[in-house]
Amino acid sequence: MYSRLQKIYFTALVPVLVGFGALTAFRPGIQDSCLAARSLEIVAPSLFLLTVVCAIAGPIFYRALFAHHHRYVTQVSRSVFFRFERNLTLMVLVAPYLALAAYFLQLPRFHLAAMLLMTLYAVYFYYPSRRRVSFDMTIYRTPGG
Repeated sequence: MYSRLQKIYFTALVPVLVGFGALTAFRPGIQDSCLAARSLEIVAPSLFLLTVVCAIAGPIFYRALFAHHHRYVTQVSRSVFFRFERNLTLMVLVAPYLALAAYFLQLPRFHLAAMLLMTLYAVYFYYPSRRRVSFDMTIYRTPGG
């Protein structure tokens, strides 16, 4: 289960890393933002809030909903637990794509910096390590944890 979750994690994360590398390499030639000032006032907070939802609020809400749904169950099956972890990982890994879009659109520094920090938190905290997944399996009473 760990290797499958890690494969999903890296499959979703590698394109973002390549995108950041490509934008960093070609960015010196691009000076101005590709958005008008009026559009920037709408797009920047919207992407910022979406990143907050994907990196912080969404995973917390999803974990609470999963725990509430399985509160009377004595054991959560491995397949249900795997789907939960996969969905949680994919939800969190939307944040790097939003940060990449913000970097491409050259959003204001405040929004971009906050989005990058939230992305780093999400990528680090929700990495499907053996220790974290085993701990979650213990919490949700999944056999084999």
